This record gives sequence, structure tokens and C-alpha cells, in this order.
Amino acid sequence: MNLEDIKAVERLLSTPQKIVIIPHKNPDGDAIGSTLGLWHYLRQKGQEVWVISPNDYPKFLKWMPNNDQIVNFEKDNSLAKDLINSASIIFTLDFNHLGRVGQMQTILEEATATFIMIDHHQAPSDYAKIMYSDVMLSSTCEMVYNFIEFLGDTDKITPEIANCLYTGIMTDTGSFKFASTTSRTHNVVANLIDNGANNTEIHNRVYDTNTPSRLHLLGCALKNMVILQEYRTAYITLTQDELDTNNFKKGDTEGFVNYGLTLEGIYFAVIFIENRDEGIIKISFRSEGDFSVNEFARDYFEGGGHTNAAGGKSEKSMSETVKYFESLLKITSIK
Repeated sequence: MNLEDIKAVERLLSTPQKIVIIPHKNPDGDAIGSTLGLWHYLRQKGQEVWVISPNDYPKFLKWMPNNDQIVNFEKDNSLAKDLINSASIIFTLDFNHLGRVGQMQTILEEATATFIMIDHHQAPSDYAKIMYSDVMLSSTCEMVYNFIEFLGDTDKITPEIANCLYTGIMTDTGSFKFASTTSRTHNVVANLIDNGANNTEIHNRVYDTNTPSRLHLLGCALKNMVILQEYRTAYITLTQDELDTNNFKKGDTEGFVNYGLTLEGIYFAVIFIENRDEGIIKISFRSEGDFSVNEFARDYFEGGGHTNAAGGKSEKSMSETVKYFESLLKITSIK
């Protein structure tokens, strides 16, 4: 953030505000961690604050401090709309285009509040009055830490804030193995641990809690994996019937796409997941090296994200989507 934006935020927060914090649809660890971390911080400053999620999120994130205070837009629609309409400030975290909030898009476009964006994805839109956007940072949680530091309040980081922010940094860096992990990231994490983040417990809650049905679904996914060595690519498909057979719950497929990248010589990994209710194939892309899945997703699958991690969608059938994807590999250079 530049000095002008920091001063503007300080002026806004110097008086009582009604604040709403919003993550993207289908929020992940970084989205929930950053919104709750900011919620705890702003509450400390005496503000009236609410987190409104566009929809539900995975069970393995529901241990975070005060996650029960999050308003689900789909389930508590009237309350959510009232809070948005009465808000004086709206923070949007971990996304940079209002199209990422699903059914909330229209009401946010009509809101009169001052918008503040905190996000690390590429190609931000200009809906926010104050934008803290940096694609070089590991996670939105690292950015929220920086935001607190910009305001001179790192001494206000409680164990609750530390646990929330640590979770998002850990998940969005792939447990600190992605290239976006810098020495600064490790310094932030060290400070969070010093302030009460229980790194071992967080890792166990997020990664080491499975159900039989999730492991069966993973077995199905790995059985479906197609390896295209000539294109240095591996992809997985999961149909709605396969999800239903294995009692799929939100979050069960988290991390499945990364298995392709564990294969020698594979630099591009993809998972195609059918969502019959929405009439789409949801797609996650991962890569290693210089191949930009962000550009690939934007160019061909109405998506985007980061250089090595992105998402997209297709309204074609699973077979048509996969056939189209394979045709693209013939004109794509993957190194």
C-alpha cells in the first residue's frame, strides 16, 4: 500500500464504522483465514464487523477462531443483504473481480459503501476505492499481516489472529513449498508463531484429518488420472456420479490436482470436476516452472489466478471439455 492509501484507511478507521468483509465464492484456507484474521483485528479496534461468505466452505476450516460468526449468504440471505446495505466499508479479500462472489455480485455492485480490496491475484478490476494489490505476495493472509503492520498495530496480533493468518499462508504456499514463499513470508510466519499460532495443530487440522469416503474418492481420482508424457501433462476427471458414489463433501477434492505434479517429467496438472447443479465442469490448473496456468485459464476457460495455480470452468460436457483441453495441448508449449 502507498502512504496515501494507508492514511486514507487510518482516517476511515478513526471513527466507528459498520464493516463487512467478503471472501470469494467457495472460499479456501486463504480466504477464510484472511477474512477472520481481519475480523479479529478490526473488532479489537472497536469496529462493528461482519464476515459474509457467498456460500459454505470445507469442514477442515471450521475450527478457526469465531468461524461460527461468519454469515452464509445462501443460508442467511436477508441478514446478509441488510448488513451489506447498511455497511459503510466493505473489504473484499482474496479476489479482485466482483464476478467471483456468485449471487452476491449484484448487491455488491449496488452497495454505497467504500470498498477496500486486499488481494494477490493478477489483473484486478477497479471497483475498489482503496486497492492493496500485489501479485508477488504468497497469500492474502500475508497481505493482511502487512496491512496490520502498515497501521502500526503488529502488537495487536492475538493468538486468534495468528492462527487464522498462519492457516492461509500455509495453504496458499503449499506448506511453504511454492515459489511465492519468500524470506519475508518466513519472517511473517515466525512472528505469527511467536504470537500464538500453533503450527503443528493447524497442519494436522487442515491436512491430516480424513474420512473413509474422501480416501475412496482420492482412489477414484488417481485411477482416473491420464498421463500425457509427450505434453508433460497429467489430468484427473471426476464425474458427478463418482462424487455422489463416494459421498462427496465440500473440500474433499482439495489438493487432488497436485498429485499429477509429483510425477517425474510432468509440469502441468489439471483436475476436471463435474458440478451438475451449476451445469459446469469446474477446473483447477497447476504448473511448475514458467508455464502460466493463469494465462491458459484466462485464454481458454473463463478463469485465472496465479502463474502456477489457477482455476476455470467449462459449460461443455466432461468428454467435450477434455477433448477440447487435449486439443489445446497441441498448440501449447510446456517447459
